[in-house]
Amino acid sequence: MSPWSATLALSVCMTAALQAAGQAPEPARQGELRHMLQQDCGSCHGLTFKGGLGPPLLASSLSGKPAEFLVQTILDGRPGTAMPPWRPLISETDARWMVEQLQSGEATK
Repeated sequence: MSPWSATLALSVCMTAALQAAGQAPEPARQGELRHMLQQDCGSCHGLTFKGGLGPPLLASSLSGKPAEFLVQTILDGRPGTAMPPWRPLISETDARWMVEQLQSGEATK
């Protein structure tokens, strides 16, 4: 196994372990994800998350929606809509953290 393959395998294992433990992303990553919510998600869902091309992402709009459904929507997109899959750019842990921010209303503060 090449050093690159070993490093990649270790990284994948560590990411899976962190996801299984339900840990939040590191603070620096949280900042990147906040920026992504505002700029990337906000470009379709409205900069204030009140809706636009995509539906509103306000805590009140997301109440009653299972977090797992929202995580999968972020990761895999919505076929037949403008919602793209973000899995190539973010991890499941990242998506879970983003959903928590949206459902708690923290993303709009």
